[in-house]
Amino acid sequence: MSTLRDRIQADLADAMRSRDETRKSTLRMLLSAIKNAEIRTPPAGANDEELARMAELPPLVLDDAAVLALIQKQIKQRKESIEQFRKAGRQDLVDKESAEVAVLETYLPQQASRDDIEAAARRVIAETGATTARDLGKVMPVLTKEFAGRADGRTINDIVRSLLGG
Repeated sequence: MSTLRDRIQADLADAMRSRDETRKSTLRMLLSAIKNAEIRTPPAGANDEELARMAELPPLVLDDAAVLALIQKQIKQRKESIEQFRKAGRQDLVDKESAEVAVLETYLPQQASRDDIEAAARRVIAETGATTARDLGKVMPVLTKEFAGRADGRTINDIVRSLLGG
């Protein structure tokens, strides 16, 4: 069974063969971000002994869940950039970032629909006995865990707030 990282690596090779510059550059940036996340960083002020101990540790290898989280982080960064570029009137950069988001989104699992999230939110609100927006802390952890990788936290939060009247 291949990992998500292996799939990204294979897709990069395909993008290079087909001369798809957008996919190629986006996947290269993604693989670079994965490699950076796998680097062990020593704590501030680490002495030589601690550094030697860290050097003996096996290299970190991100699992699929961690790679997915990293992809979501990359998408979020690009969406924030799109917003800023749009405000600055830079349509060329908006288009570039949007194309990169489209490439990255192909690696995310099927996203949950607003109706699915709302139904789950109603169920969790009933289970936890939440009645006001102050009870958001009871509902959100359950839903974010249930929809991890399939829904944006902001979307979940908006739906729960609307149901709780906040």
